[in-house]
Amino acid sequence: MYAAHPLEVSRPDLMALVDKYDGRAPRYTSYPTAVQFKPEVDAGVYRQWLAALNPAEPVSLYAHIPFCSRLCWFCGCSTRAVNRHEPVSEYVALLVKEIGLMTPSLPGRLKAKAMHLGGGTPNMMSPADMDLLFAALRGAFDFDANAEVAAELDPASLTQEWVREAASHGLNRASLGVQSLSPQVQAAVNRRESYEEVARCVGWLREAGVGSVNIDLMYGLPHQTTTNMLETVERVASLRPERLALFGYAHVPWMKAHQQLIEDAALPGPIDRLDQSEAAADHLISQGYVRIGLDHFALPDDELAVALAEGRLHRNFQGYTTDDAGALLGFGASAIGVLPQGYVQNTAQELAWRAAVGKGELPTARGVAVTADDRFRGEIIERLMCDLRVDLAAVCARHGRPLSDLAGARARLADFAKDDLVRLDGAVVQVTELGRLLVRSVCAEFDAYFAPEGGRHSKAI
Repeated sequence: MYAAHPLEVSRPDLMALVDKYDGRAPRYTSYPTAVQFKPEVDAGVYRQWLAALNPAEPVSLYAHIPFCSRLCWFCGCSTRAVNRHEPVSEYVALLVKEIGLMTPSLPGRLKAKAMHLGGGTPNMMSPADMDLLFAALRGAFDFDANAEVAAELDPASLTQEWVREAASHGLNRASLGVQSLSPQVQAAVNRRESYEEVARCVGWLREAGVGSVNIDLMYGLPHQTTTNMLETVERVASLRPERLALFGYAHVPWMKAHQQLIEDAALPGPIDRLDQSEAAADHLISQGYVRIGLDHFALPDDELAVALAEGRLHRNFQGYTTDDAGALLGFGASAIGVLPQGYVQNTAQELAWRAAVGKGELPTARGVAVTADDRFRGEIIERLMCDLRVDLAAVCARHGRPLSDLAGARARLADFAKDDLVRLDGAVVQVTELGRLLVRSVCAEFDAYFAPEGGRHSKAI
């Protein structure tokens, strides 16, 4: 066990704080959160919102690839394991069709400043699949010469051929899912890969000219300890990825049935999770990484660290980002889009998505129109999640609201301040280092929809 907690708080005091504040809270990758999405926002509404886009403003694109070569038991994504390629190639052909169904509703040929391949495992696509998909995307949108093209990748199934093909389509940012290098932890979540495999993948990406590599890690997995967490972090950091993400495992077996394969008794408790997270963060900072928001780290000259220093960091469904596009257009089963008017989401069930697209229908299943109050509260929450600081008076002024509208939230934060989780200086809220891992709970105080006993969210720590 990690000998001295980096936060220098006694273990009894930490246990008391966890008991008091470690409830369930949203991850705040959007506001309103997906819990508020309703079927009233359908394909007809989406077409109206698309038509109202400013043709002079660039957009970002997202394609969801819901396939993996293996089912990781910790996974919270919309995906399934396949051992044949036909479902993947058929799916990509339907993605191309969905792009064709959506583009007639646009006000013109828009410029794309970013493209993100998410999953699942995008490297389940063959080179021919990628050719087909990127031909459709570039046929429908004008890609900016400096467009960010990113993909989430599984080291166990990645090949050098795939990397080279993706690089030919502009891949310049890649995220490798590693989670843990501990054999015991890997066995407990049905995921195995060695450090050598990960290092080889990083080498392929570097050789192909991919300038930014991220590695995803997790804490709070079954049989994970601070010792084996640090062993993983030390080895991964030696590869000097530009970014690392350190996510807390969200155990929600009532939502993801395959998580029932994980033994509850093997899961570390909240204090152990805190130890793992803070020990890992402490090591990464000692290696020169900048800590960003809740769970990201970046080298000082990385765009993410620069954006944090300049106060222009954002948060979306891919996590922390520098992407400031006014709209994100999503394709594929469960894909979420963001437009000035609100959020839209495709049907999450792959078969239903296939059926809708096959019939020539946009597969929009639900969404939410954003109100003026949502924008107001959303800015507060995003700044807290990104900067750990917000000037409430300044936000109120920008939205034409009196500070008194936040009187209830400010009063509730007094408890957080007494426990040194936040500092209150007039209308400025500053989350402390002790409060960083509870920032979701701080944000929830400004969330007009949040129901603490709803049971729909993961634990805050």
